[in-house]
Amino acid sequence: MSPDEIQVALQAAFYRCDAVSCPLNDTQKEILLQVVEKLKENSQLEVSDVLNPLDELIQEERQALLEFVKAQEAQNLSWKAQLLNDWLLEQDSGAVQFIRDRYGLQWLNRVEERHFQKYTSESVPKLKVGDRIEVCNALWEWVQDDGPCSRQWYNCIVIGLDETHHSSGSSTNCIIRFNTGEEYEIQGMYEWNRYYWRLGTGD
Repeated sequence: MSPDEIQVALQAAFYRCDAVSCPLNDTQKEILLQVVEKLKENSQLEVSDVLNPLDELIQEERQALLEFVKAQEAQNLSWKAQLLNDWLLEQDSGAVQFIRDRYGLQWLNRVEERHFQKYTSESVPKLKVGDRIEVCNALWEWVQDDGPCSRQWYNCIVIGLDETHHSSGSSTNCIIRFNTGEEYEIQGMYEWNRYYWRLGTGD
């Protein structure tokens, strides 16, 4: 469906809600129409880009989740798998127990790695040529926390950075060199691949 078709469908839905005496309030209508407007302004966006589940959390909840995700990743663990394990075993998830209590599995399934970019971009370290970083093998292979290919980190050095501007924003590609001498290009260094690298500590 095109954004115009979505807008027409929304208007029809508004009328149907009114007809069955279950009208949406003006704020609800405005939110839905704003999403369509964003899609119209940028044809490259998808609905999931505009509807970020993290926007639904209050600030304290979002901060607790970001800290939980960061702590899990520091241990090379999947934050989402940890939550699901807690739920299956009926264990308390501590500071992020609210996700199970208030939002549930359906909300959790909507959360994708790219949704975090909006809230972590301010704290992302800006790299320069010569910086040492560690990269995760998830950049080039399928990894699972409990599978045959687990998450591993490799030391490397930044040897090139290239920022590209386009209609939907900008993205940064980064060329790295491993200790073996092999080179690799990471696309969307600060954007969609942010969770697969971290500052290094040297050799």
